[in-house]
Amino acid sequence: MAVDREKLIKTKEESRKFYSEISEVYCAYLKEKVHFNDKGFNHILNRTWNRGRSDIEQYARLRLLPKVVEIIRKSTTLQEYDERKMMVRQKINSRWEKRLKSVNYFVFVSLYPDAGVRIKV
Repeated sequence: MAVDREKLIKTKEESRKFYSEISEVYCAYLKEKVHFNDKGFNHILNRTWNRGRSDIEQYARLRLLPKVVEIIRKSTTLQEYDERKMMVRQKINSRWEKRLKSVNYFVFVSLYPDAGVRIKV
């Protein structure tokens, strides 16, 4: 299944505008604000800093972005939690380096049966 290139570009532009307007969302479970920055938007489009996602995967993720905000805002139950040490790229002294950092993953899942979608945030 392929997605029309023009449709993808239009969706990217609309999603980038929507994403930049979000800034932060209060998470009911964490009881604090979740920040939406450029790193998060790049995660939607790319698997890693040098490896992109397929057009259809990008399109699906971008279209579900408003639902993600809703899930973060309303979720009161955590489905998964994972804490691990990972090599993370950071810009240090004007150059990119990989550093070992502790990373926490909080997973919230929501079902949208009418749309036939299960979203994992």
